[in-house]
Amino acid sequence: MWPRTRALSVHLLTATGAVFAMLSLLAAVEGAWSAMFLWLLMALIVDGVDGPLARRWDVTLHAARFDGVLLDLIIDYLTYVFIPVYALYASGLVPGWAGWGILIVVPFASALYFCDTRMKTADASFEGFPGCWNMVALTVFILQPNPWLTLIAAILLSVAMFLPIRFVHPTRTRQWRPVTLSVTTVWMILALTAAWGEFGLGQVLGWSFAACTLYLLCAGAVQQALGGIAGREGRR
Repeated sequence: MWPRTRALSVHLLTATGAVFAMLSLLAAVEGAWSAMFLWLLMALIVDGVDGPLARRWDVTLHAARFDGVLLDLIIDYLTYVFIPVYALYASGLVPGWAGWGILIVVPFASALYFCDTRMKTADASFEGFPGCWNMVALTVFILQPNPWLTLIAAILLSVAMFLPIRFVHPTRTRQWRPVTLSVTTVWMILALTAAWGEFGLGQVLGWSFAACTLYLLCAGAVQQALGGIAGREGRR
């Protein structure tokens, strides 16, 4: 009985992400952007914890009635895509035609990506940009770039969802895992600090946050490139 109860508890933990999504949406509708991101970050923490627990406690064996992967994807689409994209437009940070471009391109591309059966590589990295628009939106709220620059970045990342470019999984990608976990931890601390403090990180912490975000975006591609170089050298 205990293994089954333990496995079911993981599904219950995952499902709390839906509650955090609702609370985040209510905050977004009221224009309480700091509260919105705090709830999104709570959902992100749950998303980072439930996967390792599911694998450790054999959820697919002991609680097979519920599809944890499907449950996770439903919640992720809300917290990674739908609510953050709404926030970019409704906050006024990406208004007008640039905002409409993001409202159309990002949800459309993300809906296709989230049902892509080849989104994971053999080393548990992501094949293509993993639709982490919550991270992108928070970066925009902190750095507040030009709206058209945000739109261009959104289009490029949307295209990157379907390209053979590798992106690291913060906890599962083995290559550089200690560095990636450290960067992810720093990113999460800075993200919570930014959301709590109305996005005023200051110059040093702001650029530190941007550097952590850049690492998480580019580390997989660098690993992929270095692996390709090593493979070519090995064949010589």
